[in-house]
Amino acid sequence: MFARRGAVGVVGAVFLVVGVLCGCDSADRTEPAPPTVHSTAPSEPSGAADLGAAEEIAHGIEVPWGLAFLPDGNALVAERDTGRILRIGPGHPPEQVYEVPGVSARGEGGLLGLALSPQYNENRYVYAYFTGDTDNRIVRFRLDGQPEVVFDGIAKAGNHNGGRIAFGPDGMLYVGTGDAGQTVRSQDPASPNGKILRLTPEGAPAQGNPTPGSPVYSLGHRNVQGLAWDRTGRFFAAEFGQNRFDEINLIEPGRNYGWPAVEGMGGTDRGYVEPLTTWTTAEASPSGIAIAGDTLYVAALRGARLWTVPLRDGTLGRPRDVLQDKYGRLRTVMVAPDGALWLTTSNTDGRGDPGPNDDRVLRFPAR
Repeated sequence: MFARRGAVGVVGAVFLVVGVLCGCDSADRTEPAPPTVHSTAPSEPSGAADLGAAEEIAHGIEVPWGLAFLPDGNALVAERDTGRILRIGPGHPPEQVYEVPGVSARGEGGLLGLALSPQYNENRYVYAYFTGDTDNRIVRFRLDGQPEVVFDGIAKAGNHNGGRIAFGPDGMLYVGTGDAGQTVRSQDPASPNGKILRLTPEGAPAQGNPTPGSPVYSLGHRNVQGLAWDRTGRFFAAEFGQNRFDEINLIEPGRNYGWPAVEGMGGTDRGYVEPLTTWTTAEASPSGIAIAGDTLYVAALRGARLWTVPLRDGTLGRPRDVLQDKYGRLRTVMVAPDGALWLTTSNTDGRGDPGPNDDRVLRFPAR
């Protein structure tokens, strides 16, 4: 069974506390690294000045992962290892507003993606993707109520848990999953792992999916943690490679993106979709992505930088990296309702080199 629905019998408590957040990357690759290869997306010189001056919204956050904006301009942020959800915003300290019960934070697992219902003003639903004792699952809840499971049965592991969730322009819930360390799952249409899923807000397979009754929207993915749409409705996703190439893909329903047969370019003769652009794993290890205007932003973990990529009709322009090594590992990037760009660092996730204020949430003003 792909989806089961029911209440989780624990109430999320509401407290006022100072919070903390975290993340995942390419350190899980177990094969020896190949000889140095050149990225198909060469960068231009770095420069933080392109984004303007950063405002520190919060610091001392423990492994920040999911981020979702509230109607009042504040944001909810998920702490991967604690299961806590914090409300943050300029001018006030973080406050804990919920704790998701049953979070099992091991390896790259824990409390991961967050999303608000498109009808949040009416129903007040918050959605969360997390690793539990037996699987990865998605719940929804109000900040003063119990969580309800809307989708479960996504295999878990110490790595490749995916975890990003987002509502698309069609009002459906899109879910990026990982292969949970078993590559055969990515090509298995009966498995939700190694896929992008498309669900109704209640967790059922959405009408119009490539296979009726199936939640699978696309397959052949290794570990998806970035989802974003441009102004024309084109759908993009970030993909962790293994030892050689990370990818940005244009996602289309029913298409196969090649994992584990292909990493990077070279799969078209076998019917797989080519990525729009790739980086070496040392340059990227991409997690969150966001789109503002005609620019795609890619938060890089191992690469410790932010990639900015021009969007063109059907293609991507030449990427440029900014903030290289300025803030360390970057997990999530999002565009706020006012047009500002928000970033979360991921230096306390066990793979970074934490500074005295890590982890942080940063805001770059709209330009």
